[in-house]
Amino acid sequence: MGLMSGSRSPPRRPSSPLAALDALLAEPAGDPIRRALWLDGLDRRLRPHLPSSLAAHARLANFENRRLVFLVDAPVWKAKLRLAAPELLDVARSIGLDAVELVVKTTIVPVAAAAPPSRKPIPMSAAAQQAFQAALASLKDSDPSGPDDAA
Repeated sequence: MGLMSGSRSPPRRPSSPLAALDALLAEPAGDPIRRALWLDGLDRRLRPHLPSSLAAHARLANFENRRLVFLVDAPVWKAKLRLAAPELLDVARSIGLDAVELVVKTTIVPVAAAAPPSRKPIPMSAAAQQAFQAALASLKDSDPSGPDDAA
């Protein structure tokens, strides 16, 4: 154990998160990280070509042996993704992948981050509008240099 610990130099501390990521990717272990980043980018290029209702429930898990492997979170989405397979394979080929097959697997974990609910503005009541206008008017009327004692 003493021989192993003396043969390594102390790890260098990266100065920023990007430097840390660069250092991690430069290591031999960086290949799986690079692959995960590549798959994530590929997912972001393919998923917009799915119907929006389906895209929220499907995520690219892998591309291997000319097969696109997608995960969905319910059997109904598995069937719908299989129906979209020809178009999805065409899109994959158009971006340079030699994809010939689509494999769909079901998982119990939600596969896509839920989109935040759209927030509609709440209409302002008449009383609130009057109070707001009065507050704005009082700000406009006040002199930022101080009271009007100088005549």
